[in-house]
Amino acid sequence: MKGGVKTRVKPPLRVPPALQLTVLENGYSELREVPGQGWCGLLAFTFTWAIVVKLTPGGYARRYCYEHHQDAAHALQAWSGAGHPSGPWIKCKGAGIDLLNPELQNV
Repeated sequence: MKGGVKTRVKPPLRVPPALQLTVLENGYSELREVPGQGWCGLLAFTFTWAIVVKLTPGGYARRYCYEHHQDAAHALQAWSGAGHPSGPWIKCKGAGIDLLNPELQNV
Protein backbone atom coordinates (compact mmCIF):
# COMPACT_ATOMS: atom_id res chain seq x y z
CA MET A 1 0.00 0.00 0.00
CA LYS A 2 1.20 3.43 -0.86
CA GLY A 3 -0.07 6.34 1.24
CA GLY A 4 -3.11 4.32 2.39
CA VAL A 5 -4.12 3.52 -1.20
CA LYS A 6 -3.98 -0.04 -2.44
CA THR A 7 -1.78 -0.25 -5.53
CA ARG A 8 -2.21 -2.93 -8.17
CA VAL A 9 0.49 -4.68 -10.10
CA LYS A 10 -0.03 -4.40 -13.84
CA PRO A 11 -0.56 -7.65 -15.73
CA PRO A 12 2.00 -8.56 -18.39
CA LEU A 13 1.51 -6.44 -21.52
CA ARG A 14 1.02 -9.53 -23.66
CA VAL A 15 -2.23 -10.42 -21.85
CA PRO A 16 -5.17 -9.38 -24.06
CA PRO A 17 -6.86 -6.18 -22.84
CA ALA A 18 -10.12 -8.09 -22.26
CA LEU A 19 -8.34 -10.28 -19.65
CA GLN A 20 -6.32 -7.61 -17.87
CA LEU A 21 -9.00 -6.58 -15.36
CA THR A 22 -9.83 -10.22 -14.59
CA VAL A 23 -6.14 -10.94 -13.94
CA LEU A 24 -5.79 -7.94 -11.62
CA GLU A 25 -9.00 -8.49 -9.68
CA ASN A 26 -8.54 -12.21 -9.11
CA GLY A 27 -4.80 -12.57 -8.59
CA TYR A 28 -3.92 -14.78 -11.54
CA SER A 29 -0.17 -14.92 -12.17
CA GLU A 30 2.40 -16.35 -14.56
CA LEU A 31 0.00 -16.25 -17.50
CA ARG A 32 0.94 -17.80 -20.79
CA GLU A 33 -0.84 -18.94 -23.89
CA VAL A 34 -0.67 -22.74 -24.07
CA PRO A 35 -1.20 -24.29 -27.52
CA GLY A 36 -4.70 -25.74 -27.77
CA GLN A 37 -5.56 -24.68 -24.20
CA GLY A 38 -5.88 -20.89 -24.47
CA TRP A 39 -4.68 -18.55 -21.75
CA CYS A 40 -3.53 -20.40 -18.63
CA GLY A 41 -2.09 -19.16 -15.38
CA LEU A 42 -1.62 -19.82 -11.69
CA LEU A 43 -4.09 -19.07 -8.93
CA ALA A 44 -3.62 -19.50 -5.18
CA PHE A 45 -6.33 -21.29 -3.24
CA THR A 46 -6.48 -21.78 0.54
CA PHE A 47 -4.50 -25.02 0.59
CA THR A 48 -3.35 -25.49 -3.02
CA TRP A 49 -2.05 -23.76 -6.12
CA ALA A 50 -3.83 -24.30 -9.42
CA ILE A 51 -3.07 -24.12 -13.08
CA VAL A 52 -6.23 -22.56 -14.51
CA VAL A 53 -7.02 -23.44 -18.12
CA LYS A 54 -8.88 -21.44 -20.81
CA LEU A 55 -8.97 -18.25 -18.77
CA THR A 56 -11.61 -15.75 -19.95
CA PRO A 57 -13.07 -12.58 -18.44
CA GLY A 58 -15.83 -14.80 -17.01
CA GLY A 59 -13.56 -17.36 -15.33
CA TYR A 60 -11.81 -20.52 -16.46
CA ALA A 61 -12.81 -23.92 -17.86
CA ARG A 62 -10.89 -26.16 -15.46
CA ARG A 63 -8.04 -26.24 -12.99
CA TYR A 64 -5.27 -28.60 -11.97
CA CYS A 65 -4.58 -28.42 -8.23
CA TYR A 66 -1.05 -28.79 -6.86
CA GLU A 67 0.11 -28.77 -3.25
CA HIS A 68 3.09 -26.49 -3.91
CA HIS A 69 3.50 -23.32 -5.96
CA GLN A 70 6.82 -24.41 -7.46
CA ASP A 71 5.30 -27.65 -8.79
CA ALA A 72 2.42 -25.80 -10.44
CA ALA A 73 4.71 -23.09 -11.87
CA HIS A 74 7.15 -25.61 -13.32
CA ALA A 75 4.33 -27.71 -14.82
CA LEU A 76 2.71 -24.65 -16.41
CA GLN A 77 5.96 -23.55 -18.02
CA ALA A 78 6.73 -27.06 -19.30
CA TRP A 79 3.22 -27.88 -20.57
CA SER A 80 2.98 -28.22 -24.34
CA GLY A 81 -0.83 -28.31 -24.21
CA ALA A 82 -0.98 -32.02 -25.03
CA GLY A 83 -2.62 -34.25 -22.43
CA HIS A 84 -2.44 -33.14 -18.81
CA PRO A 85 0.30 -30.94 -17.36
CA SER A 86 3.20 -32.78 -15.73
CA GLY A 87 4.03 -33.05 -12.08
CA PRO A 88 2.14 -34.09 -9.00
CA TRP A 89 -1.22 -32.45 -9.63
CA ILE A 90 -3.74 -33.80 -7.19
CA LYS A 91 -7.03 -33.18 -8.91
CA CYS A 92 -8.47 -31.69 -12.09
CA LYS A 93 -11.76 -29.87 -11.51
CA GLY A 94 -14.15 -27.99 -13.74
CA ALA A 95 -17.69 -28.13 -15.10
CA GLY A 96 -18.44 -31.85 -15.23
CA ILE A 97 -14.81 -32.75 -14.37
CA ASP A 98 -13.58 -34.24 -11.11
CA LEU A 99 -10.49 -36.28 -11.94
CA LEU A 100 -7.85 -37.58 -9.53
CA ASN A 101 -4.33 -37.77 -10.95
CA PRO A 102 -4.06 -41.41 -12.09
CA GLU A 103 -0.28 -41.33 -11.48
CA LEU A 104 -0.85 -40.64 -7.77
CA GLN A 105 -3.57 -43.22 -7.14
CA ASN A 106 -1.14 -46.11 -6.69
CA VAL A 107 1.30 -44.26 -4.46
